[in-house]
Amino acid sequence: VSLGFVEGLNNKIRVIQRRADGLRDEEYLRLKILTCMLKEI
Repeated sequence: VSLGFVEGLNNKIRVIQRRADGLRDEEYLRLKILTCMLKEI
């Protein structure tokens, strides 16, 4: 796995976390992150 791919995933996770600020449902956030990763793979 190249570092560029990993950095891209980390960036997407940070963006999702920023957009989810204020949401209390951690399971929903986890599912959003997993969905984002599945699209890349």
